[in-house]
Amino acid sequence: MTARRLKRFIALLSSLAFALVIALAVVSFVPRAFGYMPFAVLSGSMEPELPVGSMVFVRQVEPTDIAVGDNATFYRSDGAVVTHQVYQIDPVAQMIGTQGIANKNADGSIMHDAEQTPFSSVIGTVSFCVPYLGFVNAYCTTMPGLLVVVAVLALLIAASIVLDRMVPDEPAGKHTRVHARERRS
Repeated sequence: MTARRLKRFIALLSSLAFALVIALAVVSFVPRAFGYMPFAVLSGSMEPELPVGSMVFVRQVEPTDIAVGDNATFYRSDGAVVTHQVYQIDPVAQMIGTQGIANKNADGSIMHDAEQTPFSSVIGTVSFCVPYLGFVNAYCTTMPGLLVVVAVLALLIAASIVLDRMVPDEPAGKHTRVHARERRS
C-alpha cells in the first residue's frame, strides 16, 4: 500500500470512528430530549420480543395509563431496573403484576414475577427497541470500553497527523490530468 493510500485509509477510518461516536451520542441523548429513557436489555427474560443486547426506549407514563400486555420498566425491590410484561393491574392496591415472557413454569406457562410492583416503582413503558445497540452502549459506558474508544480515536488522530506531515498532498494538477486522461480513453 502506498503512503497516499494509507493516508486516505486512515482518514476514512478516522471519519468512520468519529461518525460512530457521534451516532452513539445522538442515539443516547436525542431520545432523552423527547422524553425517552434508554435502557440496555441484559437478560433473556423478554425474548424474542426484546432480545438480549437491545436498547429499549422507555417513555414515562402514569401507572394508571398502563394496560395489561404493555412492557413496563420498573425498579425491583433490590433496586435493579427490569422490563417485563404487565399481566395484572390492581388500581386499589396501586400494584402491577409482571412477567418475563421467556420465563416458563414446568408446564410451559409463563411464570409470574415473585413480587408485585408498586406504582411508585414504575419508570414507564417501552415505546421502541433497537437490537444490538444495548451491547454497544453497555460496553462503551464502562471504563474499559471508554478507554478503548478514546485510545482508538487518539491513535487514528495521531496516525493522521504523522501521515499528513510525512506524505505530501497530491498536487491538484496531477490529479486533474489523470482524470482528464481517463475521460478521453
